[in-house]
Amino acid sequence: MPEEAKAPPSFEQCLSELEAVVKELESGDLPLERALALFEQGTGLSGACRKQLDEAETRVEQLIRRGNRVEAEPLRMHDES
Repeated sequence: MPEEAKAPPSFEQCLSELEAVVKELESGDLPLERALALFEQGTGLSGACRKQLDEAETRVEQLIRRGNRVEAEPLRMHDES
């Protein structure tokens, strides 16, 4: 029987795992191989978080309304003065 495809972890799960990786890396005193493995894991988790944030931004852009029409508008995360 083929294995069912697992749902990707949520943003919150990825972020929590990334925080744990960073905390362990910051603790220091790690063997080089463990530090490299954690760095690689963290890079993957960071990419997964970024992808989910980009997808959320796209969804927000699609929902911004102008009058009776829906128009895409960039999501502003901070004041762009």
